[in-house]
Amino acid sequence: MPRPERGLAPSIADRAVRWCRRRPVLAAWCAVTGLALAGAAWIAVTGLLARHELQAAQRTLESLRHRAAPGGPAAAPGTRTPADAVRDAAARAAEAHRLTTGPAWYTAAHLPVLGDPVRTVRGAAEAADRLTRDVLSPLADTAGELVAGAGADGGHLDLSALRRAAPALHAASRHASEVRADVAALPRGTWLPAADRARALLAGQLDLVVPATAEAAVAARLMPSMLGERGPRRYLVVFENTAEARGTGGLPGAFAILTADRGRLGFERFGNDGELAKVRASVDLGAEYTAMHGRHAPTGVWVNSNVSPHFPHAARIWSAMWRAHSGQRLDGAFALDPGALAGLLTAAGPAKLPDGTSVTAANVVDLTERTSYAAFPDTAERKAFFLDVARATSEVLLDGAGDPARRSALFAALRGQLREGRVKVWSAHPSEQRELASHPFGGVLPDGPAPFAGLVVNNAAGTKLDFYLDRRMDWRAGRCTAAGREVTVTASLTNRAPGSGLPAYVTQRVDRPPYRTRPGDNRLLVSYYATEGARLARATVDGRPAMLNQMTERGHPVYTVDMELPRGATRTLVLELLERPSDRPPLLLHQRLVQPLRFTARPPGPCDG
Repeated sequence: MPRPERGLAPSIADRAVRWCRRRPVLAAWCAVTGLALAGAAWIAVTGLLARHELQAAQRTLESLRHRAAPGGPAAAPGTRTPADAVRDAAARAAEAHRLTTGPAWYTAAHLPVLGDPVRTVRGAAEAADRLTRDVLSPLADTAGELVAGAGADGGHLDLSALRRAAPALHAASRHASEVRADVAALPRGTWLPAADRARALLAGQLDLVVPATAEAAVAARLMPSMLGERGPRRYLVVFENTAEARGTGGLPGAFAILTADRGRLGFERFGNDGELAKVRASVDLGAEYTAMHGRHAPTGVWVNSNVSPHFPHAARIWSAMWRAHSGQRLDGAFALDPGALAGLLTAAGPAKLPDGTSVTAANVVDLTERTSYAAFPDTAERKAFFLDVARATSEVLLDGAGDPARRSALFAALRGQLREGRVKVWSAHPSEQRELASHPFGGVLPDGPAPFAGLVVNNAAGTKLDFYLDRRMDWRAGRCTAAGREVTVTASLTNRAPGSGLPAYVTQRVDRPPYRTRPGDNRLLVSYYATEGARLARATVDGRPAMLNQMTERGHPVYTVDMELPRGATRTLVLELLERPSDRPPLLLHQRLVQPLRFTARPPGPCDG
């Protein structure tokens, strides 16, 4: 009779060991198989533990990001500081990196095909460790020092602390770029979707972190001198009205003189466009500018000083005009529009006007670019209202910089507006301007051979109807021919102005066209900035052949059509171009108006041969 088993049945592993012991010839095979199974089990267990640590780090950083965002929840009393939260995330990322090292992970990562997801997970854990340790931790420590060092006396900043932070921020920027390059080199499209998703998530986060660290490094290098570390600075701040389009965004209207002295900011005076309307100044911007914008050149009027989308051109004109008007030399210029004010007021809070009107993030665009025209039929009263808005919002922004509870959120909001190019900056000092020109807030029309697409509109009617303008642009790369790659650009513009109820000042036509128009009809100079070296094969407007004016600006062929845009109508410009072959999508020129440009692009494929 069989002897009954005592206790639990032998495990599968026990049976495997007994089986191998009874077959000495296969002992080596059994040993290798055992090691492989043990290694696989080790990788599975430590991989799950590493995943848990990385998810915990991700939750901590995500919570920190929401707190830092404009309008985010305020930290409760006793809540950890951002530096503490980043250190916690760094410790978890370091543990995840430790868990994914060792002989088993190293060996598995070097297996052909099978090792691809292991290599991806291992590399992602190492990258997360480096990101939190070498990039986010120094950024958090530096930010904490700078925010704590800012005084509560109307926007004073500790410039010496900023100067001391520059090397650490430069190193963090370099490390961030290196980590992104390493993550980009990891295997993708492996047989394990979870590994691919983790790599893609980390890559997306790095696409946000890398430019942010680069901007922080630039700020640390430039802000001490720009904010008057070595002596007082004076800047012209121009408020653009995007209800009437210009190349850099909107019509230059109200302005202010901003002073900076050893980190302390203040507004010296405010003025409106009427003060500079008759000022003339001479600036040599080159033969290209003169040929393209000759009738609106620096000797022209203030309201047409920024018809070019290249912001340094406008800033140099403004600087020369201010010197001709006041005798004062400027150190630079800033431009912002009501959309930028909305973003900043989200963090700073509402501003109060002398008449009790509250200017908020929710109403500042509509208030300044639509309803004010009905509320103030008298031009002088309306300009005074715009100055009240400029003064009140400027004061609340400076007050916010002195409030520890709002300071961090306000800095974050400003970074966002700079990154979007809604706040543009130019310096009259060449070394500073070289740095500014490489970032979105420099407002530079880039030159060079890379694929490029830019739709720029300038209001030619003198109306304020661009508040109701919708823009769409589709860029499609086609086949390659002996003459170059075929590119088709379709730009549609829609005038959504209402048929009635608009004040006469909004609908007035100062261009006095020789044809009949109705209130609400608009007229635009529509320009397309193409890739360097592009050639126009054919152009149509609403399906009919069109003759376009062709010029060049900063190396880009520019095709312009004078377009009447009746209210309620959509007009479509189609350009068929030949460009040099490239498999890269186009760099898009952003002209910030009230309604955003809706842009689509079909990325080009490789050219045969």
